[in-house]
Amino acid sequence: MQNLLLLLFYITSFYAFIPSLISRLFGFRVFRRGRNLKDFALTFDDGPDPDYTPQLLDLLKKHKAKATFFVVGEHAERNPELVRRMHAEGHLIGIHNYIHQTNWLMTPKVVRQQIERTGSIIYKITGSHALYYRPPWGITNLFDFSKKHHHRIVLWSGMFGDWRERVGADRLTERMLKKLRGGEVMVLHDCGTTPGADRHAPAQMLIALDRVLSEARHRDIQSIRIDDMISQHYAAKQPIPGREAVMKIQSIFKRLVVRAWLGWEQIFHMITKLKTITPQDPFLHYRVRPYQGKAIELPDGHSLQKGDDIIELHFDNKKLYQLGTSSKTSVHLAIRMIRTMEKQLPDLVKIAALDPEVANAKALYGVSMINRGPEQFGFSVLDLPRGLFAASTSVYLKILLSVIHPEGQGRLREGSQQMTPKMIIMPMDILFDRFGDGLKPKKESVYDQRSLAKTGYSEEEDISLAGGSADLTRTPPVA
Repeated sequence: MQNLLLLLFYITSFYAFIPSLISRLFGFRVFRRGRNLKDFALTFDDGPDPDYTPQLLDLLKKHKAKATFFVVGEHAERNPELVRRMHAEGHLIGIHNYIHQTNWLMTPKVVRQQIERTGSIIYKITGSHALYYRPPWGITNLFDFSKKHHHRIVLWSGMFGDWRERVGADRLTERMLKKLRGGEVMVLHDCGTTPGADRHAPAQMLIALDRVLSEARHRDIQSIRIDDMISQHYAAKQPIPGREAVMKIQSIFKRLVVRAWLGWEQIFHMITKLKTITPQDPFLHYRVRPYQGKAIELPDGHSLQKGDDIIELHFDNKKLYQLGTSSKTSVHLAIRMIRTMEKQLPDLVKIAALDPEVANAKALYGVSMINRGPEQFGFSVLDLPRGLFAASTSVYLKILLSVIHPEGQGRLREGSQQMTPKMIIMPMDILFDRFGDGLKPKKESVYDQRSLAKTGYSEEEDISLAGGSADLTRTPPVA
């Protein structure tokens, strides 16, 4: 049960919650606001709807406004004439999945199929490819950030609760007017049949939108398509008004993200019962568990087989954050980590000399992007097998790196080879030879490998997002 809870907790955090948090707070790999001073972007989700979308198109034509429609594939399939009209009247059409279901509940393959199917429907109707994508509810998963994702993800800077009919046109107008300025990306809904929406809520939205567009004309600003806003955004040279205030807010958000991440680590430590090597200077944590990966040849001539006990090392995320934020460069960070590890490995030897469970392990084991320099301690650095874990770990750590690493986004451009997670392994014999100072491991006289294998780790963990031999929770938050 513990492993099942850990698996569910980890998947929801790593696969879904953290990517959504990072994209919402910091705009990682998404577009959500422009630099434009005179233009804003109206975007509409969930349509087309046979009752309300025609009224919306009439309203936009009346005010000579352009918009972007993120259509649900099955709705577009049932109402091709409305999609055709959107395109003919100069509006941009984007993808909102084939069915309105959150990406958190779908595998990467299913999400890709949803996008491709909807894109194909749009192309058949309009003859144009859809290049922009908004996930339902704006909820991203880890693989939405993959470079294989060929669509630009668009979120928003203004959401008004217009899917609830009880909000009413007056309150909706008031909320929208507060956001009526250049650069804003507003999200509204022209269909009320999706889960959580009220069927006739779009009627209130249309009343409010008519008022807002009239006010926009009075202020001499206009609604443009999202592709035009993105083009103007990157071409803009003028500074953003209130930039210092924006940066201050982002700094507050960043601190909140770090606190949430460190709180998550505390929960993980409780679930997995991690132990600390040097409590007075917590840098390395460990647990003993069966190895679940493919056989690996060790430098001492032995091999690490599935079922062999390993000491799984975890970096302390709080310590890493402190080191990362106070280090000038990645090299400086690596040097400080090496020095700290050099002090703590002898303490691990002392633990192993007294604890038979630790001493009976065959090797130290970890996975990290910070993998330059451990060879000098006796570790072997090995490539992770290609697959879901290696790819997802790389994306995950790059996200965190952009938030809390001393070189931030610039570090991401240094090259993919330096940003590759690897296994680091050291046989216990080498650990004692190098750091034991004459100590010998206190091993049990009778060692039943099979009894320790009954700890709940299964072969499925090897290929899951939770890890197995490549447990994602071993990796540090920065690299």
